Amino acid sequence: MKKIALLIGIFLNSHHFLQAQEVNKHISYVSIYDYLDELANVQLIELNSAIKPYSRRLIYEKLHEAEAKQEKLTKRQQKDLAFFLKDYNKEVIPNKKFKRRYDLFYYRDSLLQFTLNPILGFTYTKNENGYSTQRWNGLEMNGNIGKNFGFYFSLRDNGFYNILSTPEYLTQLPGANYKPYQGANKARTDFDEVRAGISYGWKWGSVSLLKDNFAWGNNYNGANIFSGRQPSFSYLNFKLNPTKWFDFNYVHGWLVSQVLDSSKTYGLGSGLRKSFFPKFMAANMFTIKPIKRLHISIGNSIVYSDKYIQPIYLIPFMFFKSGDRTMNGAGNNALGENSQMFLDVSCRMIPKTHIYGSLFVDEVNVGKMFDKINQTNLMSFKAGARITNLIKNTAFTFEYTRTNPWTYVHPISTTTFASNNYNLGHYLGQNAQEIYMGVKVKPIRGMSIDLSYTQAIKGPVRSFLQVNGVNNVAGTPYMENVLWLNKTASLKLNYEIVNDVFIFGEGNLSDVSGIMTPEYTPQFYSGKTKTASLGVNIGF
Repeated sequence: MKKIALLIGIFLNSHHFLQAQEVNKHISYVSIYDYLDELANVQLIELNSAIKPYSRRLIYEKLHEAEAKQEKLTKRQQKDLAFFLKDYNKEVIPNKKFKRRYDLFYYRDSLLQFTLNPILGFTYTKNENGYSTQRWNGLEMNGNIGKNFGFYFSLRDNGFYNILSTPEYLTQLPGANYKPYQGANKARTDFDEVRAGISYGWKWGSVSLLKDNFAWGNNYNGANIFSGRQPSFSYLNFKLNPTKWFDFNYVHGWLVSQVLDSSKTYGLGSGLRKSFFPKFMAANMFTIKPIKRLHISIGNSIVYSDKYIQPIYLIPFMFFKSGDRTMNGAGNNALGENSQMFLDVSCRMIPKTHIYGSLFVDEVNVGKMFDKINQTNLMSFKAGARITNLIKNTAFTFEYTRTNPWTYVHPISTTTFASNNYNLGHYLGQNAQEIYMGVKVKPIRGMSIDLSYTQAIKGPVRSFLQVNGVNNVAGTPYMENVLWLNKTASLKLNYEIVNDVFIFGEGNLSDVSGIMTPEYTPQFYSGKTKTASLGVNIGF
């Protein structure tokens, strides 16, 4: 009876305390994201997978839902659940007396919860063109104060030999702000990255100030609304979940334009202080759940510059394009800000099956939508499906992405859909197509084996031409010729030994060709290559 009373107390306490825990788990921690997706696909939990990152609060709630249905889990899923609860049970159990994960430092009292852990990692990659290395080290911490305040902080220093990710390269590797090359070795450099946040949460919502990455749009191989690939930037985040059938997400971000403002730049030589034009972004997403396991998300965004923060874009529920017309005046609409709209649909109504699609709209002309000569529809479309556990502990995925010419670009350099020159949308950018097929097997707790094939194609990149002061984009053909082609077969092995400690390996057979290969692909991956990599990491 005492044990039953204790469990009841923990349960009641948990839902009261969980109101505070709006602390995000970074999108690079794919293990927990993939596990929750698996639970949703087999209809054990309900999940809005269009918006990432997930908070620790949300992750615990979903794990708790699955815990109540243990008899429906496979043995491997049960072991994974127990493994993850070693970490996320810390959110709710008001003492240290439970089977929990290893931490460098963990503290808990009636007011404060605090966790501190190291970040360490190294990866070595080699093929016919040479080798590449990356090492990283740092610290991360997260915690809560009282019932409502959450906080987290992560700092890592990265060192590279042979850079494989820049704004120009068509890769899904995370972007970075690299320091100047070091010494005589022009291939060696480093950068540091900090992510942090503070939040105030309550039962049906939260507000946070963050410097982090986020991704919008259902996908298994790169989102086409917000990919999260760019270096992290600061943003205000507002979330609402007032009822089971409705979610709302809003961000207002401080982007990095990297467009020099010469009027505010001063100094000479090594003492030159550069100043960039300010650049901001506002975006929202309304998610409606009309029936169980069907999520329909609609949203819009705007990138604006040359002004201070505009209060009209701080209104979370705003249709930003109309606000732009007000701010810039009807006669100046062609030179207004850069606005976008998007739609995402996720359906898990068929057992073990996730069918999804997302649409990013830069500009649509309804009257000319089906006019092949004069069409001006600037959009990116993604559709896919994943079948989970049709064969035990196995998932099959097919995904197709098409992005029309001119999408994600803008004639005004300070209002492009980018930060630090990294496109915020799909990693291939405009006038591109991708076909992705994958098989994921989870033979034991903590291990995943991914076999995949990707074909990515890139056509001519368009820049804006002015005809009588108007941007001429009408009649641009899609993919009239191929300038870059990447065909890659990949085998990945990932094993989480203990919480946040991984060993991983990958083998790729790639064929990258086309006249734009030097611009879009690092020399390391050019041509036909057989690439192998090994690595280990602790923390994110």
